[in-house]
Amino acid sequence: MSSSPDTSESTGREVAKRLFAREFNDATYTFKESEDELAPNYTLLPTGDRVNRLFFAGTLTETEDVGSDSEYWQGRVVDPTGTFYVYAGQYQPEAASTLRQIETPTYVTVVGKPRSYETDDGDTNVAVRPESISEVEESTRDRWVVETVEQTIDRLQAFDEEINDYAQMARDEYGERLAPYREAAIEALESLDATDADDSVSATTSEAEQDVSAGDSPASDPDPVETVDHSPGETGEAGANGGPDERAESGESSLDGSSEAEEPSEDTDTGLGDYD
Repeated sequence: MSSSPDTSESTGREVAKRLFAREFNDATYTFKESEDELAPNYTLLPTGDRVNRLFFAGTLTETEDVGSDSEYWQGRVVDPTGTFYVYAGQYQPEAASTLRQIETPTYVTVVGKPRSYETDDGDTNVAVRPESISEVEESTRDRWVVETVEQTIDRLQAFDEEINDYAQMARDEYGERLAPYREAAIEALESLDATDADDSVSATTSEAEQDVSAGDSPASDPDPVETVDHSPGETGEAGANGGPDERAESGESSLDGSSEAEEPSEDTDTGLGDYD
């Protein structure tokens, strides 16, 4: 199985890790590794890892300008396990332009940073600040599903390792609730139509299914996993994780510790391997 290093040797930026919407929407705890004001913020994953940038694929089902004084675009991207919400405004001009012009529904890949915010009733919701949004073919989305299953299982298998500080943090913050993410990985694989997928995806899918089935799910986890139809033929509501007010677009609290206006732009690339 592939595993991603914590940093990118070529750019010095954090690697964009693959994860499903089911896990991302549960990842509400953020932290810093140091007290440095410019230290990056990380989102803690329930499967025992940290993420500063993420890479995901799915069906862009809806776009909407939710800004009041200026454009602030919301997009909903559905994968086989749930919905990612992306928000782009003046500090993400390329992503905002894509959301403004792209036709829906369509398959896309997104590279971006996680962000969290509190609702009026005190709950914590998460969304993605996109660096790039690219329209792709279904086969690219299918390969992303398989590779994300692999990375999810890698994290689950490493959860009980003696030296895994992030797993211990996840236990403290979320409890040891791993079954939903193993089940989501299985259902994501089952959602792929093997007759339409190319040979490489079909072969990798079979191998990944064996890896998923080999893991033992924790006995205590009552939460069901909701399967989401991610075909471009569906354009209805695909989640209840609402978006932040456009005031958050001011860039005053960027998750990587620096102003969004100062962040270098990311070259658009639809190749999956570039984010390993």
